[in-house]
Amino acid sequence: MSSTSRSAEIHAQLSHPVIDADGHWLEPVPIFLEYLEQTAGSAMVDRFRENKMREDVWYGLSAEERMERRLRRPTWWGEPADTLDKATAMLPGLMYERLDEFGIDFAVVYTTLGLVQGSLPDTELRQTVCRALNKMNAEMFAPYADRMTPVATIPMHTPGEAIAELHHAVGELGMKVIMIANHVRRPLDPDASGTGTGGYYPSGGFYIDPLALESPYDYDPFWRACIDAKVAVTSHSSSMGWEGRASVENFTFNHIGHFAGASHVFAKALFFGGVLQRFPELRFGMLEGGVAWACNLLADTIGHWEKRHEAAMLTNLSPINLDTDKLASLMARYGGAAFDGKIDDIVAGPSTLKPFYAPEELTMRELDAGPPVDDFAAANIDSAADLRNLFQERLFFGCEADDPTAAWAYRGKTRLNPMFSSDIGHFDVIDMSGVLEEAFELVEDGELTEDEFKSFTFENAARLHATLNPEFFKGTIVEQTANRIL
Repeated sequence: MSSTSRSAEIHAQLSHPVIDADGHWLEPVPIFLEYLEQTAGSAMVDRFRENKMREDVWYGLSAEERMERRLRRPTWWGEPADTLDKATAMLPGLMYERLDEFGIDFAVVYTTLGLVQGSLPDTELRQTVCRALNKMNAEMFAPYADRMTPVATIPMHTPGEAIAELHHAVGELGMKVIMIANHVRRPLDPDASGTGTGGYYPSGGFYIDPLALESPYDYDPFWRACIDAKVAVTSHSSSMGWEGRASVENFTFNHIGHFAGASHVFAKALFFGGVLQRFPELRFGMLEGGVAWACNLLADTIGHWEKRHEAAMLTNLSPINLDTDKLASLMARYGGAAFDGKIDDIVAGPSTLKPFYAPEELTMRELDAGPPVDDFAAANIDSAADLRNLFQERLFFGCEADDPTAAWAYRGKTRLNPMFSSDIGHFDVIDMSGVLEEAFELVEDGELTEDEFKSFTFENAARLHATLNPEFFKGTIVEQTANRIL
């Protein structure tokens, strides 16, 4: 294949390698079914086929039936239709051969099947699919390890299953990168049977368990196992189907912002649940949602900390601080006729939101309710600077090549960690050879400096994966350069 693309020309001008933090391949399903049969037998293959067909129930319903059931439209036309790019996404050898054309030195290649199948409600099928998928990906990418590494899919419905597959993928198969679903959709009625598309809509409703806050399971053993396995935790999860992303007919309505939405919830859970505080060695990569949401989340979290950490709450917002005599005097002076005869009642319950309680009751019921007054207690934050440091040191954000907001990571008080992520293999990429070219437009337009582009396309991804595993790039073509920056 020719490497004379504009992306290749740009790469030749750079003083550093380029790491693709998030490309995708399209697993050829008949090959996957062979691995699934080897893993669990033909009955499990039949079960997989049946489940995949249930995902398409939307197409068998009338428009009225879809609307009545509020059945979300499935993903459609989500893969390349260009023949060469389609073949590239399905053939690791061809992808390897075209990396120079893309302007990429080393690629972290994510699953496509695992994005959905790793979260199946069917416990046995979910675990078996992940086991077979990881074996397939490890073996098919093994000949190309100097420039590509596949990503293991880790099922997350329980810490036990997650740890078991982590040990298999990393310990037995030698995989170096893992992908988790950053949440589990759990039925509100644990005995309810799944209905709707692929069983993703349990009858009686579901709630989102973000794993790190108020989960029915303790995931700390899994976070510890990741440190022991020397892997960063990367997540690549959908929030399509959540409230506000469940259009019956409009896929784009559901798709816009859905990766960012799921990552937003997960990042908050890691912070407020204290995972970042308890496991300072661990790094988290949140993929395909960009970094704009993280800039917003950091600003919002700092703003809330300033108003709602414990000392601020007790000093500024505790209802018992209210001087009711002064309040009554001001009402008598300025209230006019509308307040005649009502001042005592208003002062007895002065809250508009909670009007039938005295200030003492409103104060004490929160102090006695059980949860800490300080929402930030588990995060162990003493200042806004502490909070900024957590975001800057621990969290990394995958930005697609055409994302113009990637530069926002470098424009605030805190420099965040965006990572160049091609997303080749999916509908977002019309021309695989243009991914680095698109990303470099940020430099050409003056949005990123060359040093910032270096961190965006190389250093941040290297730090995410090699901080816990200094030998991550051993034997790859970027080994020497990565060792220097680390």
